[in-house]
Amino acid sequence: MKVITIKEKILSAVILAERITGKKESLPILSCILLDVGKEISARATTLEAGIDIRVPGEVEERGLVAVPASVLSQTVRSINSEKITLRTEGLNLVVEARGTKTLIKAIPHDEFPKLSRGEEVVKGFSVERDKLLSGIKAVSYAASVSMIRPELGSVYISIKRSGLVCVATDSFRLAEKTIMGRAEQDGADILVPLKHAGELIYILERISDDAVSLHVSDSELSVASERVRFVSRVVDGTFPNYQEIIPKTFVTEATILKNDFAEMLRKARVFSGDDQHVGLHLYPKRKIFTATAQSPDVGEMSDSIDAAMSGEDIDINFHIGYLADCVASIDSDSIVLGFGGASKPLVIRGVSDASFTYLAMPLNR
Repeated sequence: MKVITIKEKILSAVILAERITGKKESLPILSCILLDVGKEISARATTLEAGIDIRVPGEVEERGLVAVPASVLSQTVRSINSEKITLRTEGLNLVVEARGTKTLIKAIPHDEFPKLSRGEEVVKGFSVERDKLLSGIKAVSYAASVSMIRPELGSVYISIKRSGLVCVATDSFRLAEKTIMGRAEQDGADILVPLKHAGELIYILERISDDAVSLHVSDSELSVASERVRFVSRVVDGTFPNYQEIIPKTFVTEATILKNDFAEMLRKARVFSGDDQHVGLHLYPKRKIFTATAQSPDVGEMSDSIDAAMSGEDIDINFHIGYLADCVASIDSDSIVLGFGGASKPLVIRGVSDASFTYLAMPLNR
């Protein structure tokens, strides 16, 4: 194997691939990047649960395969100052050369490297703008459970429709839903992407420049592909909760406020709420009062009011601050509407001019 390529091209590929490597000492091949040189370079990595294949342009002089530890290859390429790099095999090992430097990296037998699966596709050619898919997953992933005790709650749910896709996540205390417009050939693909893999997909989508990506779904995996990068994730075998049933259709109290005012109020309340991070919201529509309170024996207490257009009943209700603040960045609107279902019922937050996003938070029982 011998190929000449641009440092920045191969380095960006190695950095992406390094994130999708395993740490199992019993399977050292999973900590490796496989360089498969055919018409161009293919850099692959897998944890068996997720995988990535990145194609890198280069001047191919000799085809071949080699698998080397990802961390060693990454550090080697980072340290090179030259614009061009030569990668070639010497015996069973990889030699990395550039002006003034030569490094030999011990390889691991590439025959042991697992293939990136290509399951039977159920939905073909679903196309979506890269930045929209990125914003959709980011808008909901924080609401998923960090535990996989209930795998369906530790995942991001993606439902593919002809008109687009819906991303949803919940940990049973709060729920976020984001609708994205796109183009699919058929309805009906519903998948659960483990939260960890959703995070890796966010990282990848932030670092590729393609305008659009395609999604392919099978019973066991999701594949997301751009022109040069393909990411594969296993999907969870489970059923996502019928979340539409728990979203209130009517509200006893509603308030329309500026998003930034709400965010600043919560930021201050976080300082005064101490370890429990609780905030009380007090709405009195007839008196035109919208107040947030927080207190801690170690810090003190606060009571701040903001301007709001309100209707309905008086309500005093408590929330975990994080469950309110986490959603603010996902709302593409200067003003937001807070809909309160009642003293012990969910709060629904939506943007005044952003119908694509819905957020639900359960109150504290006190």
